[in-house]
Parts: sequence; C-alpha cells; structure tokens
Amino acid sequence: MASACDSCPSKNGCTSQDSCPSLNKKINDNIKKVIGIASGKGGVGKSYVTSALAAKLARQGLKVGIMDADVTGPSIPKAFGLKGMLRATEDNVMLPAETKSGIKVVSLNLLLKDEEAPVIWRGPVISGVIQQFWTDVDWGMLDVLLIDMPPGTGDVPLTVFQSIPLDGIVLVSTPQDLVSMIVSKAKNMAQMMNVKILGLVENMSYIKCPHCDEKISLFGDDKALVEAADKAGISILDRLPLDTAETAKIDGGNADDAGDGILENTVKIITG
Repeated sequence: MASACDSCPSKNGCTSQDSCPSLNKKINDNIKKVIGIASGKGGVGKSYVTSALAAKLARQGLKVGIMDADVTGPSIPKAFGLKGMLRATEDNVMLPAETKSGIKVVSLNLLLKDEEAPVIWRGPVISGVIQQFWTDVDWGMLDVLLIDMPPGTGDVPLTVFQSIPLDGIVLVSTPQDLVSMIVSKAKNMAQMMNVKILGLVENMSYIKCPHCDEKISLFGDDKALVEAADKAGISILDRLPLDTAETAKIDGGNADDAGDGILENTVKIITG
C-alpha cells in the first residue's frame, strides 16, 4: 500500500502531521464522533468491548463504523463473521464491509487473501496503513466511528492520537493488581496527546453462578483498579461480567447480537 501522503496535493507544503489538512479533517464532515477504545495491555477484551459497544449503538438506530487499528492482531472481522476482500472505487478509495446490522468495518484482515497470515511489518508501515484507513476510506455518514486500538503506548496508538481527530477514548482494563501502572501510563499518554479520556470499562469483573446468581470476582475485588482510576481522575463507567453466552456470540461471528444489558453508561457518555 502506498503512503497516504503520496497523492496528497498539499504534501510539499506540510511541515508536520499536525498541519496536514488531509489527516486532520473528518472525511466530508460526515463522521459525527470518533472514539478510540484503548488499553494499556493486551488480553483485557478490548476488541470484545468495541464489538459489543458497536452492536449496542447500532441497535439504538445509530450509524456505526469500526476501524480495526489493531493491525497485528485484527479480530473484528471474525467477531462479526465477515469474510472476503474490501472493494475500492475507481479512485482507489476503499469501501468498508458491512455487518448484518449495517455496522461498517475496515480491517487489515479484509485486505489479506489469507486471514491467518501473520502481519510481520515494521511500525512505520503499520502506521501508514492506519493513516490510510482514515484518509482513503469512504465511511459515508456515521454517527460514531469506533477505533479498536492496539494495546500499549507504541507506534500505532501514537499514530492514531496524532493523525485522527479523536473526540475521546474509552479505556478497557481488568481488575488486577498490576493495573495501577497500566492505567497511569495510558492516562499520561492521552494527556500528552491532548486526548480526552471518557472513562474506563472494567472487563471480566466477575462471573455469575448459574445456580444462585451470586457474583464471583475472578481476580478478587477491584480495589486496585478503583484506586488507580481515582488517582488518575478517571470514572469507571461499566463493570462487565465474563459471560460464556456473550463469548459464544463473538466466537461464532455473531457480534451484531452482543451487548445486551451491558455498557449502558458507556453508551450514554458517547451519545450524550
């Protein structure tokens, strides 16, 4: 894929990404809100939260898109049962795939012939792809574009923060003792990039006993996460259970049906 800047008529006049007229505009001004879903580490269910949140927003009648920016671990197409290659217009503008409920999706896995092929690319190449997902995709009219960001504070999260006009990010974490440092790192990076943190979703907070409905904490109580969030000035928006029925929806490619009864506060803060 060619650099997103190669065909830009303003490329010779740009001094930095911050002044780039292409990277810092909302495409045709048709995307009302751009929200990043981020985490300080992998394995916390960030892509699940992104999928369930998109499905829940779509059921409320909103027009929703997902940019799968987790390039080396793209899982959004599988969650929604999407296969095949993305199409492009005669002007080489990519057209998103659509789920059965109309959620628009762009992912590297929809540009590869083999979805199981590893993506062994250097950071600058991956960053260029993310920029093209913003500049070279016809997203159409969207109420919300969710960006499923890769974990950590490396090249790709930095590219998203610098290149895409985010309206805010939602952090995802599990209630483990090590979250204090992770939440602080994510908060500090967002502050350095002048990106608003909308709140935090505590995933895998508990399971429910199938017999008595008692809540069982998987990682003990969430005291460490609560303290870390309070210290960082971040609100915990929702606490999500580890639900085998929800997991089955994602694993079966039926993420359009996910999200019932959860993420209520996260939806409110995004749509409010």
